[in-house]
Amino acid sequence: MTTNVARHLTVRGRVQGVFFRARTREQARRHGLTGWVANRADGSVEAWLEGPPDAVEAVERWIRDGGPPRAVVTEVEAAEDTPAGHDRFDVRH
Repeated sequence: MTTNVARHLTVRGRVQGVFFRARTREQARRHGLTGWVANRADGSVEAWLEGPPDAVEAVERWIRDGGPPRAVVTEVEAAEDTPAGHDRFDVRH
């Protein structure tokens, strides 16, 4: 049995108004992750990825590689955290 991990990300660049949250939700669900993604008032996007380590790494890599086509990711801050036990992946408004 694989132990789930959690990673808290803050993504900066042109990441709002480019379907970043919706596409991140699609990627997370495709990889079987739970958690959430939300816009922040400062123009960045915050995400909580939770699941098997390889799946979390895959979605984080997708984000670091630029995310959706219209996005421009300039910085990603990532911190390991304790899994919170989310039951699905949501877009927070």
